Amino acid sequence: MTHITCDHCGKQLRSRQDHFVVKIEVFAAHNPAEITEADLEEDHMEAVSQLLREMEDADEADALEAASHHLRYDLCPDCRRRFLRDPLNKDSIHKFDFSEN
Repeated sequence: MTHITCDHCGKQLRSRQDHFVVKIEVFAAHNPAEITEADLEEDHMEAVSQLLREMEDADEADALEAASHHLRYDLCPDCRRRFLRDPLNKDSIHKFDFSEN
């Protein structure tokens, strides 16, 4: 029997039916550059060869880390509702509890 706890509040979840999974993928956005006439006329084979050499020398784990990152969280029903209301947790950042002195 596997024991599952909520990754947000720590509550023990009894079965796979009373919890939710949140999967997040973080990766660099791709903005295609505009191609100019100079780009079309230039021979890019040396630049491609240099990139291939750098990729061979680089640590594979570092290359994958830079490319994307996958996160997985188990949530109880209450934490799921809170997550869906404010996925980036912005509301809690702006809440201050000042005393009335």
